[in-house]
Amino acid sequence: MSIQTSKDHNSLPKNVADVVGRPQGLLIGDEERPAERDAEFDTFDPSSGSIINAVAHAQRADVDTAVRLSREALEGEWSLVAPSERGRMLYKLADLIEANLDLFAYMESLNNGSPLATTRDVLLPGVISHLRHFAGWADKLKGAIIDTGIPDMSVQVEREPVGVVAAIVPWNFPLTLAVWKVAPALAAGCTVILKPAEQTPLTALHLGRLALEAGIPPGVLQVLPGFGKTTGASLVSHPGVDKVAFTGSVEVGQTIAREATETMKRVSLELGGKSPSIIMADADPEVAAANAATGSFFNSGQVCSASSRLLIQSDIFDEVISGVIDTAQRLKVGPAIDSDTAMGPLVSPEQRSRVDGYVKKGIEEGASILTGGEAANGPGFFYPPTVVTGAPSDSPMVQEEIFGPVVVAQPFQSIEDLAREANNTPFGLAAGIFTSNPRNAHRLSRAIRAGTVWVNCYGATHPAVPFGGFKMSGTGRDGGEESIDQYLETKSIWTNYS
Repeated sequence: MSIQTSKDHNSLPKNVADVVGRPQGLLIGDEERPAERDAEFDTFDPSSGSIINAVAHAQRADVDTAVRLSREALEGEWSLVAPSERGRMLYKLADLIEANLDLFAYMESLNNGSPLATTRDVLLPGVISHLRHFAGWADKLKGAIIDTGIPDMSVQVEREPVGVVAAIVPWNFPLTLAVWKVAPALAAGCTVILKPAEQTPLTALHLGRLALEAGIPPGVLQVLPGFGKTTGASLVSHPGVDKVAFTGSVEVGQTIAREATETMKRVSLELGGKSPSIIMADADPEVAAANAATGSFFNSGQVCSASSRLLIQSDIFDEVISGVIDTAQRLKVGPAIDSDTAMGPLVSPEQRSRVDGYVKKGIEEGASILTGGEAANGPGFFYPPTVVTGAPSDSPMVQEEIFGPVVVAQPFQSIEDLAREANNTPFGLAAGIFTSNPRNAHRLSRAIRAGTVWVNCYGATHPAVPFGGFKMSGTGRDGGEESIDQYLETKSIWTNYS
C-alpha cells in the first residue's frame, strides 16, 4: 500500500498552528492552568507519528478543584440562569464553532487522523446541528400536576438537573461525542467536566474556551485532559460527581459501572459493537456494496457501529464482494489533513497493532484476505482497507470489535436462521438490512436485537434520533428526548392544603 508523506506541521494554516502550538493547560473555572506537579503528556499526529504538543495531565487534586467549582456553579450562578438563556448560550456556542469550522476541522483531523474533508463536511456540521437541537430543548422541559383525587392535596412532579456530570469520551470522534454529551447535559441545567481521550484532547479544550466566550459561566463546562487510570478514575470515584456519561470500550464501561455503585452515581454507557449488514439476493448489489464499504471503512473503521460483518446471500455474494473490494482498492489512503484523502491512519501504533493482530489470528484460523491485510511501512499509523472471508462464526474476527478497516464477509443460503446469526455476538448496537422486500425488512428489523437498524442505507444519524445499544453495547442513549432524560432527575412534591 502506498502512503503519501504527511505534511509538516509548519504548513498548517496560521490560526491552526497558533491554537495547537499554544500551551494546552487544564480548563478549570475560567482559566487554563498547569496540572498539579506540572504533569504533562504528549499528543501526536497519527499521520506522521510526530508530537503536536504537550498537554496538561489532570491529577486527583485538579479533579477535586474542578468538581468543587462545578458544584458551586451548579448551586450558584448556573441555577439562576433561565432555561431560555441556557438555550441562547448553546446557540451562541454553535455559532462560534460554525465561525471557526475550518479551525476545528484541521485540529480534529490533525489529532485523530480522520480525513479533513470528512471532518469539515460531515462531522462538524453534525456537531453544530446537535448543539442547536438541544439548545431548543432547554426551555421545553416540563413537569406535571397529578390529580390523585385526594381532597386538599396537590402533587407536583418536577424535572431537575441530575447535577455534576463527568463526560468521558473516546478518540474516534472527539468533538462529536463530546458534544453528544455536553449539549443535552447543559440544556438540562447540569454542569459538566469533560475528559477527552488522552490521544485527542485538542478540540475539547478549544470547545471549553469557546463555551466561556459564548457566556456560559465559569465552572459549568470544564475540560480535564488525562489518562483513564488517573483522571478518569478520579472522576468516576469522586463523591461530588453525580453522573458519569461514557463512550468507549466494554472493559472500561464495566469498570465504570462497578465503581459508580460505590456512590450510586447515575451512569450511561455507549460501548462497542460488531454490527452486521444483511444483504439479500433481491437487494440492489451496487447500493449494498457501496453502503457496506462506507459502513466498514469510514473513519478507518474506527466506528462503534461500523458494518464490520457482512452476511450476503449466496446468489449475489461474488457481485457484492467484488464491489466492496473495488471500493477498498480505490480509496485514497493518506495524511488526514490532505484535502483529497479518503481514509486516514489509525489513531495510534497500539491500535494498528491491535487490528493487525486480529487479521493475523484470522489467517491462522483459516480466513482468506481478499484485499489489504498488511500494515503499511513508513511514518504514520496506516492500515489498508481489508476484506476477509472464510472466518469461522466463533472466530474473534467475527465475534469481537476490531475497530479498524476490516470487514468479514460470510455467505448465507436461507433466511430462516438469519436473525439468529445476526444476533450471534455479545453486542447489539446496530445493523443494516438490504432488500427490496418490505416484509423481510420489517420482520428482520424487529427480530434483530440492536439499538439502530438501517434499511437500505447505513450510518445515518440525527440529533432527534436516539442512538445506543442492547446487550454488551451499553445502557442509555445519545440523541433524542431519551438523551436529555438521562441528565434529569424526577421529583414528586406533595402539598397538603387542609
